[in-house]
Amino acid sequence: MSDRLLLSRRAWLQAAFGSTAGLGLLRGAGAATHLPELKPLTAGVAPITAAEHRKRLDKLQGLMQERKIGSFIAESGATLEYFTGIRWWRSERTTAALIPASGAPVIVTPFFEEPSIRETLRVEGDVRPWKEDQSPFQLLADALRGHTAGGLAVEPTTRYFITEQVTRAAGVGASLADGEALTRACRSIKSATELALLQAANDVTLAALRRLHAEVHIGMDSAEILRRQVEYTNALGGAHEFTLVLVNAASAKPHGSNEPQRVHEGSVVLVDTGCSVHGYQSDISRTWVVGAPTGRQRELWDTVKRGQELALRTAGAGVPCGAVDRAVREYYEHLGWSSDYGLPGLSHRTGHGIGMEGHESPYLVRNDATPMQPGMCFSDEPGLYIPGEFGVRLEDCWYLTPSGPKTFTPLAASLERPI
Repeated sequence: MSDRLLLSRRAWLQAAFGSTAGLGLLRGAGAATHLPELKPLTAGVAPITAAEHRKRLDKLQGLMQERKIGSFIAESGATLEYFTGIRWWRSERTTAALIPASGAPVIVTPFFEEPSIRETLRVEGDVRPWKEDQSPFQLLADALRGHTAGGLAVEPTTRYFITEQVTRAAGVGASLADGEALTRACRSIKSATELALLQAANDVTLAALRRLHAEVHIGMDSAEILRRQVEYTNALGGAHEFTLVLVNAASAKPHGSNEPQRVHEGSVVLVDTGCSVHGYQSDISRTWVVGAPTGRQRELWDTVKRGQELALRTAGAGVPCGAVDRAVREYYEHLGWSSDYGLPGLSHRTGHGIGMEGHESPYLVRNDATPMQPGMCFSDEPGLYIPGEFGVRLEDCWYLTPSGPKTFTPLAASLERPI
């Protein structure tokens, strides 16, 4: 696990439970040896090939040439992996690639990391290692010289200090091109192989949730629910990425609570969870009631389900992403829920792009004007939350086909049959 992911998961555990005692579970520690009946669902699922990485790089460089952009820089992360195959984490030691509009990318990495970097490199590349007393920025600057016409495009999550140090070392002005537009143009449309990996990840997560749902009972606490979901996910062949377990009033806080959470008769249980398969992620949420639901719980659940269905009916080729969010929001507001992302109501966007990252552009948020295109993948999660009482979130991921949305998983059927 990368330091970056480890820190983010530690932060999530702290937010959700007030401690990091369960961190070992999130690292995949402790195989589910007592669950022999759970068989991996990912056997035979193929990872991205070197040929597909090469095709992606060709597309990027073609777009750069069309837009007269001289070079593109990306540090460790999903975009670097997308184009080169390099799977690495971010730290104070820079690993990054300078991709010219033509020719092989130049990859800089610490000297002692070079063998590991080469293990995942899937395209032809000029690897230039730097030793501890040397500057990676100078190596990138050397690669940049001769490729500055039209400006330098920067991958949107690349840290500022890298760009600033490289351009300073190269002695060039801060003429920066739109790296986000380049990244979106390549990553937002998924290939058939990518869709298959996303399908596999969603299959694993839903199967783990199905097992979990059958076992949640009165007296169980949120930590135990989390532990089982991690075990089941890993046993089914996914690499567990995250699980949020929100019980009772905590279910009204979309991303966690420090309050102790234990299941009792009539508890609302909200589980939001995902895994990855060869680097591609799932994100599924289910909400149910342990015991007999109240009329208020059922009404909220049914309203969220209708919101999910409305989002899918609204989506289509050429439709702005924001239109999906507006349609759901207007429906909820018509029923009396708060407007403008207020509470009680839907306080977050209706969905987000998904692929190599759990959240990636474009987004189903009111002000995103990106036209939908076949091959784009999104979550569909228009929850409703009543602070101090409970919340409901139902989430499934889907991709757009020429004839409309297609979900990776069946929508929840009813409050009694959420999976």
